[in-house]
Amino acid sequence: MKRISIIDAKNYVGQTVEIGAWVANKRSSGKIAFLELRDGTAYFQGVAVKNEVGEEIFDIAKSLNQETSIILTGEIREDARSHFGYEIGIKTLEVVGSSEDYPITPKEHGTDFLMDHRHLWLRSSKQHAIMQIRNEMIRATYEFFNDNGFIKIDPPILTGSAPEGTTELFETDYFDQKAYLSQSGQLYMEAAAMAFGKVFSFGPTFRAEKSKTRRHLIEFWMIEPEMAFMHQEESLEIQEQYIAYLVQGVLDNCDYALTVLERDKGILERYTQLPYPRISYDDAVELLIKNGFEDIQWGDDFGSPHETFIANSFEKPVFILNYPKQIKPFYMKPHPTREDVVICADLIAPEGYGEIIGGSERETDYDQLLAEIKKFGLSPEEYKWYLDLRKYGSVPHAGFGLGLERAITWVAGIEHIREAIPFPRLINRIYP
Repeated sequence: MKRISIIDAKNYVGQTVEIGAWVANKRSSGKIAFLELRDGTAYFQGVAVKNEVGEEIFDIAKSLNQETSIILTGEIREDARSHFGYEIGIKTLEVVGSSEDYPITPKEHGTDFLMDHRHLWLRSSKQHAIMQIRNEMIRATYEFFNDNGFIKIDPPILTGSAPEGTTELFETDYFDQKAYLSQSGQLYMEAAAMAFGKVFSFGPTFRAEKSKTRRHLIEFWMIEPEMAFMHQEESLEIQEQYIAYLVQGVLDNCDYALTVLERDKGILERYTQLPYPRISYDDAVELLIKNGFEDIQWGDDFGSPHETFIANSFEKPVFILNYPKQIKPFYMKPHPTREDVVICADLIAPEGYGEIIGGSERETDYDQLLAEIKKFGLSPEEYKWYLDLRKYGSVPHAGFGLGLERAITWVAGIEHIREAIPFPRLINRIYP
């Protein structure tokens, strides 16, 4: 007898199969027991009818506790009433591992309680759906960049310097010197782009931000492409193509997860339509001021309310172009006709999810870059290797970084970023 996964049940309608699963919930109605089953791929219903399975198996089915693991056999059949569309008519049932007093019951629980039990909360249908979307976005990321001629390069996690200063970095002893947990692999990816042309990285990054907002994590995952012989406009085209590819991948491969999350698929379809709108930082500030935002003036960075209003002025993600030089890092290339702004863009997601991509064209002139490093109070000696990239065949190049968890939060339509990563690290949480 073939053992299958629940997700493959549609391929075995009318056949008797074996499934290993956990009991997420159960109910009984007279001589019928209904088991909500999960196996890590999907959820569906198992139905045990007393006069079909016999009294012994029926009594076992009725007595199963939440999260008991079982092996069962039965016939797959269609179930039009459920999200999944299929169920199994149970024939035999064997308990593998018992479960007593499972702490996360079907009733409502507070956030702190659920976070304390994150190792178990991951088993719930909503969290399961979010992780499926995360997995698809990772798969689609590799596919997109591989199909577009990029090579994956892994930057170090321990670094001796920082691309955006050290005020929000975790410092550690590295034998007889200081080191930091990486906040970005970008500088190393620029070096890799000079060797391989088009590269991308995917790995964990760390920000020691004392922030408790729904958009921030202490540890999160970044996708950071870097491209030689490329200017900003070409980079923007790749960015919007990449985002549309991710969203389309979720629509194509995560229909069940989106249904569980009650995510509006029509809205997501709109986000696959290119190009995305563009607005300059100057015009964005003017838009905010005209609409009553008295707390903003030219030169300020945008906060969450500002980004939300700007995004809600469009129906798709929007690029905000050319921010003031004074609020951006040292490596960004100045605008060719203005000294007060740099060639950069943030991509702001609709529906109040904020920035999901930050990118720019990079400074290519050795003397200009050295001057900016000094102006930012950084050590030219620590950045000697980075400056070398401008001495030996410097070329125009651009790149960007996407925060995976924030993008997942947006695509999945969930409220808080902490649910977009399996084991979140927050300012007040490092357990479990």
